[in-house]
Amino acid sequence: MTKVNAYITFNGNCEEAFHFYKSVFGGEFQYLGRYKDVPPTDRQTFGLENDEKIMHVSLPISKETILMGCDSTQADGQETIFANNISLSIDTDNKEEANRLFNELSIGGQIKMPMSQTFWGAYFGVLTDQFGINWMINCDSNEGN
Repeated sequence: MTKVNAYITFNGNCEEAFHFYKSVFGGEFQYLGRYKDVPPTDRQTFGLENDEKIMHVSLPISKETILMGCDSTQADGQETIFANNISLSIDTDNKEEANRLFNELSIGGQIKMPMSQTFWGAYFGVLTDQFGINWMINCDSNEGN
């Protein structure tokens, strides 16, 4: 089966963000590696100023989904720009879990649409977290009533 997992690139605060996500979702990191851990043959690509930045981190948030990320090193000449063209959508089994995730992810962030029952039948809310990541939290009404 094909799976889609989210991969988020940060501008130097990936570790802080993922410790926050770990506090929200629970679990343990499958992997957390820094640019200083890159083999010497590939080290010339990343300057020493990037040594402590996150090269890759993975955090399972369910049996099916892994949240992954890294810090941008701008080694490829591109700056990471946060925009509103993508959101991470989380479907929960019940309203209690939807509320918990929404409330915890919104700490220090901005609520765009509070959790509420929608005209399409879902319990749904939208927020941008303190790291600029957009989230949609959803509980289908037939699952969470």
